[in-house]
Amino acid sequence: MVKVNLTKQSINDIDHIAEFISKDSEKYAAIQTLRFFEAAKTLEHQPEIGRIVPELNNQNIRELIEGNFRIIYRIKNLNIIDILTVHHSKWLISNNPIFKK
Repeated sequence: MVKVNLTKQSINDIDHIAEFISKDSEKYAAIQTLRFFEAAKTLEHQPEIGRIVPELNNQNIRELIEGNFRIIYRIKNLNIIDILTVHHSKWLISNNPIFKK
C-alpha cells in the first residue's frame, strides 16, 4: 500500500474550497471535502489511476478529477504520493503558485 501525504498547500486548498462552499451550504461543503479525501484514499491502492497532467507532461505528476476540481499529485516513488494541490478545473494551472518557476 502506498502512503498518501497531503501537503500544506493541498490542505489549504481544501479548506478554502470548503469555506467558499459553506457560504451557501455547510452540508455540501462537508460532502465535497469528504469526496476529496476519498479520492485521495483510492491512490493508496491505485497510485497510477490518475491521468498525467497535460500541461506538465510529467509521468509522475498526475491528477484525479473530482467534480469541478483537479486533485493534482506527485508519485515520489513506489511507496509515497504527495497530493500537491486541489485546483478548480476552470483556473489555469500556470496561475497556481506551486507550478510557477
